[in-house]
Amino acid sequence: MRRVIIGGTNSGCGKTTVVCAVLAALKRRNIAVSAFKCGPDYIDPMFHRKVLGVPSHNLDSFFCDRDTLLFLLNEHVENFDISVIEGVMGFYDGAVGSAYSVSELTETPAVIVIDCKGMSDSIGAVMSGFLNYRPNRVAGFIFNRLPEKLVPLAKKICSEIGTEYFGCLPKNDVTIESRHLGLVTADEVADIRVKIDRLGELAEQYIDIDRLLGAECSPLSSFVPPTIPSFANAPAIAVARDNAFCFIYSENIELLEKMGCRIEYFSPLADSAVPQADGLILSGGYPELYASELSANTSMLASVKGCISAGVPTIAECGGFMYLHDSLTDKSGAAHPMVGAISGECFPTSGLRRFGYISMYAGTDNLLCERGKIIRAHEFHYWESSNCGDGFTAEKADGRTWKCCHVSDNLYAGFPHINFFSDISLAEKFVRKCISYGEKNG
Repeated sequence: MRRVIIGGTNSGCGKTTVVCAVLAALKRRNIAVSAFKCGPDYIDPMFHRKVLGVPSHNLDSFFCDRDTLLFLLNEHVENFDISVIEGVMGFYDGAVGSAYSVSELTETPAVIVIDCKGMSDSIGAVMSGFLNYRPNRVAGFIFNRLPEKLVPLAKKICSEIGTEYFGCLPKNDVTIESRHLGLVTADEVADIRVKIDRLGELAEQYIDIDRLLGAECSPLSSFVPPTIPSFANAPAIAVARDNAFCFIYSENIELLEKMGCRIEYFSPLADSAVPQADGLILSGGYPELYASELSANTSMLASVKGCISAGVPTIAECGGFMYLHDSLTDKSGAAHPMVGAISGECFPTSGLRRFGYISMYAGTDNLLCERGKIIRAHEFHYWESSNCGDGFTAEKADGRTWKCCHVSDNLYAGFPHINFFSDISLAEKFVRKCISYGEKNG
């Protein structure tokens, strides 16, 4: 199984651009490639899937133990020539959720992207630091925004330090815009396929694709796959998916399908009602960008509220949670009526709110777990709620705590995102609730 992690020295160093360039170059060669993203990010895998047409999944070492990581990696490499794994933040950043952690647990070689703007010989100091900071599997480097006149210097430094030169991306005119949660989504980028084609051409010219393909990689170690229950009478689950609700872990959906569930996607923007189903998932995303359109779709608002009032088991994460409020204020300050299942309003703030991994302690029995259960989760949002809920107590690694989430026997609604593979019993309990609802209501 050929695989490589493309990490970076820091956020913003260009690793996503390099990964897209490498994937495009591999596609141009008709090489079967799959992609992964370290950590909890939703947007980069969307680029991999939508723009490049390659399968992409998350590998998160905070949510998943070693065996589960290896299981997820093994699940999605069959019939592919190579897997390219995009790192998160700086290679060592994020502690247990870092790209370094994924590299070590999966025994995958890493290539580090360095942003060379404003540097020459200091590139060597950066390289030396990453190679020697702690024992690692760093195989070499790719130099982003490296002036062509400095290519011989970069090669010389690699030779002196004893590492591999995997190429560079010179300064170019390809730009992919970003917003508060990272890159804009693939559907929003003008001329995106032209830009990706251009990146593929640059990668063929400046990045040593053959050397990447030949990076030394050991076979996957043995692992114990997770136990996944299967239900003969598994339910239909309606999942919100459109431009406003696009943050969905594909692994979560695949796990529900492995359990036997039938997934019914629908659009709160375009459809008139939730499809008939035994369960409901309101995904995260960017409802604040589409608040006017969501508010104008009054039949959908009434349908969603009716589902929750009727006791349909419902998971609403972040953007989906915002959608359930009485109102949602957009960036311009205009307030838009929403579903009204949760009393309160959502509004923009001046900065990032409660960013990062958390552990959540259940204060009461609820849709996903029993009182006292600890769930791993992730938050990343700029909007805030006047009524965040108090069903769980969230705790950061540094000891900070706060109350969050509205919960009941049929509801989980809050800003934190959950990965079912962190604890398959969460998905199992949700599915059982959906089955019970379906049996009671025909």
